[in-house]
Amino acid sequence: MPKSGKSCTNRTSISSYFGELRTKTTADSTANSGIVDNFGEQCACQKSGPVKKQKHYPDDNGGPLLKRAKLCRKGQEKEDISSQSVKETWVPSCRGAGSLSSTLEKLKGFRLGPGDAKDRNNNRQSREVEKKEKLWRGPGPSSKKLALPSLNHFNEPGESRGGGRGPPGESGSTLETSAPCKIFKSAYTPLEQQYLQIKEQHKDVLLAVECGYKYRFFGDDAEKAAKELNIFCHLDHHFMTCSIPAHRLFVHVRRLVSLGHKVGLVKQTETSAIKASGASKNSLFTRQLSALYTKSTLIGEDVNPLHSFGDVEGGELTDVVTDPPESYLLCLSETWDKNSRQLTIGLMAVQPSTGDVVFDCFVDNSSRSELEGRVLKVNPVEILVASDLSDSSHRLLQSIATASVQAGDVVRIEKRDNTLFDFASAMNTVNNFYSHTQEIGSRSFSSVASLESPVICCLGPLIHYLREFNLEKVLLQHSLFQHLSCETNAMVLSATTLRNLEIFTNNTDGGVKGSLLWVLDHTRTPFGRRLMRKWISQPLKDVQSICERQQAVCEILDSDSITLPTLKALMSRLPDLERGICSIYHKKCSTQEFYLINSNLSRLGLELQALLPSIQSQLSSSLLRGLLLDTPDLLAPAHNFLKVLSEKAAKSGDKMELFYDLSVFPVLQERREEIQSVLAEIQDHLREVQITLRTPTVNYVTVSGQEFLVEVKNSMKSVVPSDWVQISSTKAVSRYQSPYLVEKCRRLSQLKEKMLIDSKKEWTNFLNQFGEYYYTMKKAVCNLATIDCLYSFAEVAKEGNYCRPLVQEGDRQIVIKDGRHPVIDLLMGEHTQYVPNDTELQGDRRRTMIITGPNMGGKSSYIRQVALLCIMAQVGSYVPATEASLGILDGIYTRMGASENIYKGRSTFMEELTETSEIVAQASERSLVILDELGRGTSTHDGTAIAYATLEYFIREVKSLTLFVTHYPPLCELEKVYPRHVGNFHMAFLLNEPEFVAKDGELKPDFITFLYQLTEGAAGRSYGLNVAGLADIPEDVLHIATCKAQELENTINSRRKSKRLLSELWSIKDRKRLLDWVQLNSHVQRHKSLVAV
Repeated sequence: MPKSGKSCTNRTSISSYFGELRTKTTADSTANSGIVDNFGEQCACQKSGPVKKQKHYPDDNGGPLLKRAKLCRKGQEKEDISSQSVKETWVPSCRGAGSLSSTLEKLKGFRLGPGDAKDRNNNRQSREVEKKEKLWRGPGPSSKKLALPSLNHFNEPGESRGGGRGPPGESGSTLETSAPCKIFKSAYTPLEQQYLQIKEQHKDVLLAVECGYKYRFFGDDAEKAAKELNIFCHLDHHFMTCSIPAHRLFVHVRRLVSLGHKVGLVKQTETSAIKASGASKNSLFTRQLSALYTKSTLIGEDVNPLHSFGDVEGGELTDVVTDPPESYLLCLSETWDKNSRQLTIGLMAVQPSTGDVVFDCFVDNSSRSELEGRVLKVNPVEILVASDLSDSSHRLLQSIATASVQAGDVVRIEKRDNTLFDFASAMNTVNNFYSHTQEIGSRSFSSVASLESPVICCLGPLIHYLREFNLEKVLLQHSLFQHLSCETNAMVLSATTLRNLEIFTNNTDGGVKGSLLWVLDHTRTPFGRRLMRKWISQPLKDVQSICERQQAVCEILDSDSITLPTLKALMSRLPDLERGICSIYHKKCSTQEFYLINSNLSRLGLELQALLPSIQSQLSSSLLRGLLLDTPDLLAPAHNFLKVLSEKAAKSGDKMELFYDLSVFPVLQERREEIQSVLAEIQDHLREVQITLRTPTVNYVTVSGQEFLVEVKNSMKSVVPSDWVQISSTKAVSRYQSPYLVEKCRRLSQLKEKMLIDSKKEWTNFLNQFGEYYYTMKKAVCNLATIDCLYSFAEVAKEGNYCRPLVQEGDRQIVIKDGRHPVIDLLMGEHTQYVPNDTELQGDRRRTMIITGPNMGGKSSYIRQVALLCIMAQVGSYVPATEASLGILDGIYTRMGASENIYKGRSTFMEELTETSEIVAQASERSLVILDELGRGTSTHDGTAIAYATLEYFIREVKSLTLFVTHYPPLCELEKVYPRHVGNFHMAFLLNEPEFVAKDGELKPDFITFLYQLTEGAAGRSYGLNVAGLADIPEDVLHIATCKAQELENTINSRRKSKRLLSELWSIKDRKRLLDWVQLNSHVQRHKSLVAV
């Protein structure tokens, strides 16, 4: 008999031994212990071949294995995946167990636990089922195995695939799980039957089933989880399975959710002690789906690291997938108007973790450019759409999801029944939701009904979806509903502009470094970081609001008050208060998280209260004063909630000892008195134990978490009464419990578990009281986020030597002196100096700049620089320049780069013209338009014609501030046509080696030095061969290219000369002038011939 790692009783050892002999032959397993009673058949089969011993993993929490698990808890909590990698063997049915079989049947009587009778019944059922299997299979060798059912149909509705594991030639006997044969229904274990029932109701969910101290996956779920988590998956009974330890649940759930899965937790709804005292003590533990998680709904104790580790300052959570900065759930609806032939799109996005809700309604075209811009601004992690979504919108969302995967992220797209998106169905859902809500301050139905119908068609499905996660409360408060793109308040930044200007991510690897957000985001808090992104995506158009932010930044930079450095220190090392209070509002937080969030809120409130006198006397910024004076009162309730809780119990997660004064909780007080009564009785019993053992010094001991054990030396075992139960033993001592202690310990366990249940109910009610102050707390956190962003602007301005721009509402102008590209300037650092450039665009004077020059001369960087400085100024930040005076822009529109769009079925040139068409339709005289090398996607003549006509349209009709980069010389002629409004500029360079003929007769390309300085006038050439040389194009290719370029240039010059001569000849009307002209040109031609010779 194998020896256990810890000394246990003989009964426990025998039970452990039989657990290791478990095989796959048994048709059903015991619900509580999970030990298979097929010992006779297994041992009889050993005659034909050796049988591998199996490691036993209990399906449930009952029986002796629970005791063994508790005794060895520390050793089993280690996440050792290799312990699962034991091959499992199918043992064929055999007859005649022999004497060994009968001996094992007798030894089974030593097993502990209430499931013995059921085990024997299961064994008989197993043999009956085996007989029926033989009848069903027909004659044949007994070693043939029956094909197993599959769970594939759960993931692909309407399609049933056999998942049999039988030998070849038996595919016809494969059973379908969706309609199992009645003969084999009993072949599933109770746990498997329970799993199938739950899975039938949640086919699209990856289910993790609680089984004692671990969570198990089954079937296809197991194979997916094993692949994503890199853990071992094996066959157990009828399904593949893998498991994860309960104390590492949040790590694995977060990893699965981050990869785009919807994960459900199936938990036991009854405890072992209460179950043992009930009438169903021999049945399977009841389970139900208790929680669902996706990327946007990752809220709850099970997925919160604080639930397991308390304070995370030690850096122990390196393997935990962190939350994204924003986790919006986006819902879309489409409405096609047949009369106007217009597509109206409704949009609503909710962030359950923070409580933010945005919505929009707009008309879009076939390119879905409006939708793309809004999706990029929201940056959702999950998208909810109707099953009949249009192909154009679906292709766009798929392209965004694919781009997110390439950037190392996953955007989950879920299709729902299209009937949920019908206006009538959505309105009915909204009506029922708001009419049955009694909470104070909830958005009334009349206010919601005033929203546009496409938005209602999004709100209804969102309520229906969030109800599955118990997160629908986030949609109650109307103050959280914000319009996404209100043109009257914010500058318009299209999706193309966000990409081309690299506002949030760079175009190299999709990372944040190298973007404008990377430059400006020096925030210290997660909620400040989210607000910073929102500010950058929606630059202000209100001059007063911009000036208030600038004044606050100016005061932070220039003030000598000690109040501001103190505030900066307070903002450091704060947890995510915004998500924390929202988790409390949803009643899904742990005691550790609640204490952490409220203690920080209380501390901030008290410290800000102490700073109020200095804030009133020393600060002049109206924005800073208003934020700081308002926040302490908003945070005051947090201190009251802390006074009710025990700090020690809150940090350890002990809900039974959580509340100081139980008089407020009469149910808990009654339970506590009952427990104290039982403890007193146990303590009184100690005197009887001492008299029985004749040892007055004996006392209770606790071993491996089991309390009230009587420890007796093995030399004195003779004095122990025969009815005492031996719990454990070592070489020196044995530990017992008297029948009275066994009964009282059982009663004590029941009372403790009942009190734990009651404590959880009171904890939920306590969290509900906090919900009454949720909106005031959220406002306070929003004030703190605003202060954090202002400090970030000040830090950026100080480090980069920025200036405060003058923003004026009436003027249409962009005047910048010594402006620098904010991203490139920061990337270059102090060792390399960025070359500054001036910009001057005036709406009533020169409003268009045509920029030419050599390739790689800095043209694109310059025009991006101008746009980024305008965005920074209207966000309220300082700008990298010596001086800047800017008018309010209503939008920035860009057309840059050359790339095809496969998902939309567009070529490079089509993508160019589509973006240009959208700019023509949307730009106004208060917009900044940037066009970079328009027309290069087609032939030279067509490209020149399109570029010329487009630029002239912006000059003459739109009258916007325009920066136009081109390599087409004819466009520079527009300066002569519109001298007041158009100016030619080029990026300066030095021609180091003029073109010459080498000794070997080969032409050498030009070599130039870039000066990156904007200079007036048009450039004569683009010097593309210089870039070819920098790119290490082979010398032979460069030689041919240089000769060809010279040949083409000579041809063009010859044509131009012929045109000029013909024009001169045509203008001569005098015979004498004609002879002089002929003589002059003949002399010039002879001179050129002599020079050539």
